[in-house]
Amino acid sequence: MGDRRRVGAGEYAERVNAAAQMLEGGVPIGDAALLLSARFGVSLRQARRYADSAAGGRVAVPEPTVVFTVKVPAVLAERIREEARVRGTTISSLVTGALSACLVSAGAGSPTDE
Repeated sequence: MGDRRRVGAGEYAERVNAAAQMLEGGVPIGDAALLLSARFGVSLRQARRYADSAAGGRVAVPEPTVVFTVKVPAVLAERIREEARVRGTTISSLVTGALSACLVSAGAGSPTDE
């Protein structure tokens, strides 16, 4: 069953939210796992993990991301890497947060405003 790859955050959210919808509708967790297994072509064990995660409620579906290359001075790149390491986060997450805060404070609105 399945292709033995990890799913991305969007697919994970879709599967957990499908399970949450079933659980909210009164479907027992074991039956939800069976349905998820068939629907998404995953093992019953993996489907049960999605159902167990869904017991805590729905999860946010992340926005799609794109690669955005910029050049910064080497010393700044190193400071960013170090800050991400200290915070226990990714460089992408750190830079996304910093740029979002910068745009909001500049009056450009949130990055999801269109």
